[in-house]
Amino acid sequence: MMILKDILYKTAIESVNGTTDIQISKIEFDSREVQSGDAFVAIRGTQSDGHNYIAKAIESGAVAIVCESLPDALQKGITYIQVENSATALAHMASNYYGTPSQSIKLVGVTGTNGKTTIASLLYQLFKNAGYKTGLLSTVKVMVGDTEYKATHTTPDSLTINKHLSEMAAEGVEYCFMEVSSHGIHQSRTEGLHFAGGIFTNLSHDHLDYHKTFAEYRDVKKRFFDQLPKTAFALVNVDDKNGLVMMQNTKAKKLTYALKTYADYKAQILENQLSGLLLKIDGQEVWVKLIGTFNAYNLLAIYATAVNLGLQEQEVLTLMSELESVSGRFQYIISDTNVTAIVDYAHTPDALENVLKTIENIRTRNEQLITVVGCGGDRDTTKRPVMANIASSFSDKAIFTSDNPRTENPEAIIEDMEKGVEPQNYKKTIAITDRKQAIKTACQLAEPNDIILIAGKGHETYQEINGVRNHFDDMETVKELLAQLNK
Repeated sequence: MMILKDILYKTAIESVNGTTDIQISKIEFDSREVQSGDAFVAIRGTQSDGHNYIAKAIESGAVAIVCESLPDALQKGITYIQVENSATALAHMASNYYGTPSQSIKLVGVTGTNGKTTIASLLYQLFKNAGYKTGLLSTVKVMVGDTEYKATHTTPDSLTINKHLSEMAAEGVEYCFMEVSSHGIHQSRTEGLHFAGGIFTNLSHDHLDYHKTFAEYRDVKKRFFDQLPKTAFALVNVDDKNGLVMMQNTKAKKLTYALKTYADYKAQILENQLSGLLLKIDGQEVWVKLIGTFNAYNLLAIYATAVNLGLQEQEVLTLMSELESVSGRFQYIISDTNVTAIVDYAHTPDALENVLKTIENIRTRNEQLITVVGCGGDRDTTKRPVMANIASSFSDKAIFTSDNPRTENPEAIIEDMEKGVEPQNYKKTIAITDRKQAIKTACQLAEPNDIILIAGKGHETYQEINGVRNHFDDMETVKELLAQLNK
């Protein structure tokens, strides 16, 4: 229980009808969850508008309504708070309700198109191995110390974020690493949080179904850095030209990292093999179990972050050498017949090209590379032909299949992909709608020493078709199929 006026601290209020000196049981933005004594925040979402459910919330027992537009008729005994932006109000209210937990934890946000999960998860792993109580808010999972929760979004809603942060604070967690998505920033889910640092990885073609233009997508990411306090650090990849854009208006301490250009933190790849990377970071050599140029960037960001959070450089390098790869991020197995199967979350053109270039660098070219890839339904359609072009250009064979078709016709998605294949690559491509059958075909086509890349879903253990999530795990499937072929 908490007094409404205390929950509303730092909220931009336009008008108040009724008293704010009332007890609130809890805050809800889903009218179906409202119970007696709750405050209901009406949010305008992409699918529905919470303002349409104000009457239902009051019926269920809400005593306070926070909204952008007041209802025509105001009910007696109900407090109505009109705000400029309900989502921003909810974020501040959630932080206040849970006792501003982000202020007692060193919270670091990771944003960018690719690398968010890897950097956040490996920082969690590194700080935990260093002996600190650590938290994680990621696409794959949420960790409150050693307790694991299932993740539902890349960046959860602000109530869930603050609830987990308050659990972390209660457990004495010192550091928390959090993925910050463009959707999360745009929908104000990270407002009201106190960040100790922000990391920018890179920016490439993604989410243009939501943001409409690349400039809008970039500017939403920039907003995260604009809001960092001067006590925080802003660490950006300056090999990506958007890195400097992120730092334009930030009050935070500006730090840069790069492999190619001048930066505060530099790394050089000395060796790049299937067994790992030999890196030179700030003049020191370190062997890591992760693979590829994209991971060299991720590891450099991890090194810079850990050092800026107070760990000793030599200790960080030692801890980095012990890091294990993240689920569904360049995870590989080698079959008894010496077929290498790689599962990767690459679901954007840039990520797919990075993974294929990494394989290109470590293969001998005496083997064939077979890529299985699909594109998600109800998402940015413009990346479909681009991804098909990349897959068919870099592979000896490319099998186009279903990813998460959601409510779209999977055949239509594959047809969109096929439009991007260049004439000289037509013969290299096969379309197989059923994902398991596509992976099975890749396994059957593979000969000893060949490489299979299964891209797009990574850590996901489901396939979403017409609103139903059916169990499907790429790694589990390819292991099973290769084992059958071995027999």
